Amino acid sequence: MLNEIIQTIPQVLIDGLALGTVYAVIALGYTMVYGILELINFAHGEIFMTGAFIGTALLIFMTGTGWGAALPAIVMLIIVLIVTAFLTGFLGMGIERLAYRPLRNAPRLIPLITAIGISFLLQDVVRFIAELTKGNYIVTGPSLFTEQVLIKTSSISSIFNDASIKTSFIIVLVTAVIMMIALDIFVNRTRWGMAMRAVAQDRETASLMTVNVNKVISITFFVGSALGGATGVLFAVQYGTIDPYIGFILGLKAFTAAVIGGIGNIRGAMIGGLLLGVLEMFASANLTLLTGGVFGAEYKDVFAFAILIIVLLFKPEGLLGKPVTEKV
Repeated sequence: MLNEIIQTIPQVLIDGLALGTVYAVIALGYTMVYGILELINFAHGEIFMTGAFIGTALLIFMTGTGWGAALPAIVMLIIVLIVTAFLTGFLGMGIERLAYRPLRNAPRLIPLITAIGISFLLQDVVRFIAELTKGNYIVTGPSLFTEQVLIKTSSISSIFNDASIKTSFIIVLVTAVIMMIALDIFVNRTRWGMAMRAVAQDRETASLMTVNVNKVISITFFVGSALGGATGVLFAVQYGTIDPYIGFILGLKAFTAAVIGGIGNIRGAMIGGLLLGVLEMFASANLTLLTGGVFGAEYKDVFAFAILIIVLLFKPEGLLGKPVTEKV
């Protein structure tokens, strides 16, 4: 049994990194908003889903109008990523301005319920538009970067099976890593990033130091939503088929990744997402073998949330989070 598990490791790592980078970038949106407002923005998964639909619609339009022949696929993808990031960024800002800002001083449960309501609203709006334009809410985008590359891991060691990589995996991984590094630099090295960290530490004191708190919060929603929307495009390119409900389970898992890494910690969200993706793919590949056929690959979601429970039991603040002492 151990031999069979080891043989699958190369493919598990490849598939896990592809999924984990998606979780990691979505988790950044959760952790940024929580770090500043202490609000769990459960609509963030649906912003990711909206980005997937906007990006797919743009790709279908561009390939259908001859741009596909005129422009290289990578150039088309970059254009679609930028346009989608801006549109979903402004969508996130609009949601914050209309739905969250008026409730900023309300009990925490009220904005949370509002976020859930917005997520259902976005699901239904996207489903309505998709059915109106395509006749079906399940949409398949144009095939980009579908070439398969075989990696001969068996030549490195006889205990491993060969693994295959789609070129889309390389595109998704590289783009997601660039976005994560850019965000880390933005938060830790720029003036606006310093303002975000100041507001996250003490909103009232930051406002007394001439920091425009409302603008900082709006920019936080813009950046987090732009990253989520761009990740939706990467997800659509990697997996091909999307529907209005992909944001729900992916959003929950990204939130799980943020909690595992340490909610409010940007680097923790990155590590939590990658870790969760690899563990989930490991469960998908080996759960049947490990349980003697009792549990199949479909129980990988249960495995992911079981990891969350274990982490919270032994390290409630997350892997990179710091315990907070409350003065009374």
